[in-house]
Amino acid sequence: MTDTTGGTPESTMQVISPEECYRLLGTNEIGRIVVNAERYPLILPVNYGLDGTTLVIRTHPGTLQEAAEHAALSFEVDDIDRRTRTGWSVIVRGQAEEIGPEHREELIARTHGAGVEPWAPGEHGTWLRVIPHEISGRRIVPGELPGLDPRGYL
Repeated sequence: MTDTTGGTPESTMQVISPEECYRLLGTNEIGRIVVNAERYPLILPVNYGLDGTTLVIRTHPGTLQEAAEHAALSFEVDDIDRRTRTGWSVIVRGQAEEIGPEHREELIARTHGAGVEPWAPGEHGTWLRVIPHEISGRRIVPGELPGLDPRGYL
């Protein structure tokens, strides 16, 4: 979109398809999980892996595990480039469940390549699976910037 006043071209917001949302989730490894913990939402950064369309998180036993078990939750990942004023955000809404010992070995084998290794120190023997019920995303694309294609890539 061209600005005829001579000012900065106007940015646009584009809806991202579910397929593209999953592809973008696969390019990152840190996101934020949001669950209700007692009276307030709990928002925590977590590293994750993607197993098909299922998010896998390793955490330590405690508040996140207790609050997330079979709870409705949201999970967000974004990537913003301040220089080009471009970026995307993907939100997954779904339900979490702890992965029990009977599935743990299979899960570890399948997700090992996804790098689901906690960054924070401590015991992280609890695995959570986030089963998506809905996924959506948005991409912000600036107006006409030199060298930027219409999808927002340099």
